[in-house]
Amino acid sequence: MVENTPARILLMRCGFAGLALAVIFFRLLPLDTLPRNWAPPDLLIALTMAWALRRPDYVPVPLVVMVMLMADMLFHRPPGLLTLLVVLGVEFLKSRSQPHQETTFVAEWLLVAMVMTVITLLNRFILSAFAVEQAPLSLSVIEMLATIATYPLVVLFSQGLLGVRKLSPAEAEALGAR
Repeated sequence: MVENTPARILLMRCGFAGLALAVIFFRLLPLDTLPRNWAPPDLLIALTMAWALRRPDYVPVPLVVMVMLMADMLFHRPPGLLTLLVVLGVEFLKSRSQPHQETTFVAEWLLVAMVMTVITLLNRFILSAFAVEQAPLSLSVIEMLATIATYPLVVLFSQGLLGVRKLSPAEAEALGAR
């Protein structure tokens, strides 16, 4: 059984922030200077959603806001737009996760795919409403599909190597009592 001590929760929150910084760092590295015809998956969003569904106490809203806002600034995106959409998506996922009922991974994956699709469409719609220059639609769709496709790998990495497992009903009760 995983311990729910405040020290463990704080350690895992720091671990999430460290993983987010690593993802941002490797995405900023200039490994290929030529333009590509494809877009890599957004591992930061997939990681945030996987941790939010597995252990909502590890990714509180202020931490998600800080990480995503920093990513917006470093990736030269409009500050706050994708942050807001991801926070809303993560909070929706947190509200839909039910620790007392066991859901299948396929149902979880479909829910995450739906949320990622809505985030992508809303982001494009809002940017086009304000006439902000965007990447072509095909690149946005490729990035979204790649992120959805890599979600199971992110969950496997988080659960297998980092121990971020779903809450048991007893752990959910203990967290709710705090």
